[in-house]
Amino acid sequence: MPVLLERCVELLAPALTAKSPDGSGAILVDATLGAGGHTERFLTEFPGLRVIGLDRDTTALEIAGDRLVRFSDRLQTVRTRYDGIAAALSESGLAATGSVDAVLFDLGVSSMQLDRTERGFSYSHDAPLDMRMDPEGELTAADIVNTYDAAALTDILRRYGEERFASRITAHIVRRRAQTPFTSTGELTALLYDAIPAPARRTGGHPAKRTFQALRIAVNGELDSLRDALPAALDALAVGGRVAVMSYQSLEDRIVKQLFAAVTTSRTPVDLPVELPGDKPKFITLTRGAEQADADEVERNPRAGSVRLRAVQRVQSGSIAASRGN
Repeated sequence: MPVLLERCVELLAPALTAKSPDGSGAILVDATLGAGGHTERFLTEFPGLRVIGLDRDTTALEIAGDRLVRFSDRLQTVRTRYDGIAAALSESGLAATGSVDAVLFDLGVSSMQLDRTERGFSYSHDAPLDMRMDPEGELTAADIVNTYDAAALTDILRRYGEERFASRITAHIVRRRAQTPFTSTGELTALLYDAIPAPARRTGGHPAKRTFQALRIAVNGELDSLRDALPAALDALAVGGRVAVMSYQSLEDRIVKQLFAAVTTSRTPVDLPVELPGDKPKFITLTRGAEQADADEVERNPRAGSVRLRAVQRVQSGSIAASRGN
């Protein structure tokens, strides 16, 4: 079930209908196509809209393609990570700057990926220790757990999982893998129960949650990809265009928050009485802080429980590099 579907439509609709009420002439980039739930709603709601859907997962592209086959004349899919927005636009015959009306990001692991237990994203089911969003990627979670030295592994758990027991977990991993390499999520989950002290296991959610998050981020380069993708998405927008981003953990949301704050803030010194030419922000904020799903949606769709939604609108032309003072 797509998260915050109605709110995403509400936020992006003004940009998509600026030329025509049915979306004719407008282009939406769904940077995280997944199973195609959000895109299906947009293509249904706006019968003139064109969508470019991106995903690195070949299985996702196949599933979305089947689901959206009736919209094939208005949908183009591109196999790429979301930091490949500029290249995807070029492949679609569009300029990398000022050519689209809206971009949507639904970050993290999709429910479709979690449901495919053989991909190894979930600590709730025993599966190969994989976690690749791109099944053809070279690095797996097993590679990291079995081959990274203690310092590198501790850094991953601490930096990407914000795991306070990172050193303790790493010590257990190194000791266990010297006897038998890890091959499954069940083996790692069992070790985490042993490594994390009992009082800590009773609070803060599942004891494997932070470690699995950290490994998934490291395997897929998610944060680096997001840092590159957001400026590319903002640069792709025409004046009046909008970007909406849904994140599901604090590290992602922090990156979004910091960039959106930078591009919506004037560069004129605060002690000057008037705004200097060229210093006006090129974007305005559309959400007050990070919006969350209401209780009814969380009850229907537990994945919505951790979502944070932020959105901005372009009000002036110009590159993001210039607006950030680079």
